[in-house]
Amino acid sequence: MKANRVYRLAVRRGSRGPRWLAGPAKTDVVEVVEIDTGEVSLYWQLSPLEAARLARALRADLASLDAAAFMARWRRYG
Repeated sequence: MKANRVYRLAVRRGSRGPRWLAGPAKTDVVEVVEIDTGEVSLYWQLSPLEAARLARALRADLASLDAAAFMARWRRYG
């Protein structure tokens, strides 16, 4: 089963402005949440630019990998 059927990506922004204007004190939160249980499986708190890059990579892998391969790849970073 594809990972995007098992997990969903949640990105919470630390500021309302553009990412490139956010100061160093602003952080974004990136979470991978299990759809069935609502539990957070992976969690990152990053600068806005790093969070945007991570979210793009996670979205690509959610769409292309199966659930077990996705977790095997990303669990070591989360």
